[in-house]
Amino acid sequence: MPKTKRPRRSDPSAASSSAPYSLSARAASQSSSTANNNNNIASKSAASANLIAPNTSLGQHFLKNPAVVTAIVAKAAIKPTDSVLEIGPGTGNMTVPLLQQSKHVVAIEYDTRMVREVLKRVEGTSEERKLKIIQGDAIKTRFPFFDVCVANVPYQISSALVFKLLSHRPMFRCAVMMFQEEFALRLTARPGEALYCRLSVNTQLLAKVDQLMKVGRNNFRPPPKVESRVVRIELRNPPPPVNFTEWDGMIRLLFNRKNKTLRSVLLTKSTIKLLDENIRTQRALNSSNNSMMDDEEKMSEQIIEEVVAMEQWKDKRASKLDLDDFLALLAEFNKRGVHFA
Repeated sequence: MPKTKRPRRSDPSAASSSAPYSLSARAASQSSSTANNNNNIASKSAASANLIAPNTSLGQHFLKNPAVVTAIVAKAAIKPTDSVLEIGPGTGNMTVPLLQQSKHVVAIEYDTRMVREVLKRVEGTSEERKLKIIQGDAIKTRFPFFDVCVANVPYQISSALVFKLLSHRPMFRCAVMMFQEEFALRLTARPGEALYCRLSVNTQLLAKVDQLMKVGRNNFRPPPKVESRVVRIELRNPPPPVNFTEWDGMIRLLFNRKNKTLRSVLLTKSTIKLLDENIRTQRALNSSNNSMMDDEEKMSEQIIEEVVAMEQWKDKRASKLDLDDFLALLAEFNKRGVHFA
């Protein structure tokens, strides 16, 4: 019988010579991978350390999502000839695209750290000459001429900033602004809604406001406690033919207790005293006879009683009245000699 060949055993010396090489290669590879991971972590830590910490006492919450920044700039519809006013540029995430699309940008920033950061961001670029930064309080700073205002507004100055923009002259084309969600919804609230207030009435008298988009809090660093919304504000041109100081005097008075009847709000001793003083001032300005003080006091109260007893105003509340109602009410009081400023 022919002998069958047995399979050869593997050479143990070969195995023993290759094993140390594999182990050393694997160890080197793991060591290299670990080093790379450590380097990555170190670089991320360094980058994190270089991030400017927001000052939340100033209401700073930096918008970090580029998609949201792009959407806001797009909704502002900026033209190459536009002058843009940016309030609160922060680290410049929105400033750079605004510069790229406009003629120039004036940014008002309170925090000196942010001023340096924005300037550093455009240094040596073609946008550097198009940027002017004013360091100061936006409420106290006189605004330059601008076509469009864009702002991620610190929540604590929202109301004051809106009223400042509503009275700004010369008129601008629009303002695209991000506010706390509840504040933004107040701007467009309608009669009968819970958020309907003095801010709603005054803003809608002087401007058209559109809700543009909702922005979740995770789009900010650090995340605020509430959601945000972006709105567009366009001033009514021409403005309504009303003395805004007197208008606001009446609206402020009525919305102090917006769910009370007009009669309950207006027939208080303090209100009657205020209106009597206004009548005296008006008559003095008109060089009228000021001798009938007792009659004036009675007349103010009588006029209020007469007006609120009219079918149009009987048992009505400020929370349910619209702009036309308030305009008619003010006109009726003025016609009878009662003024709120």
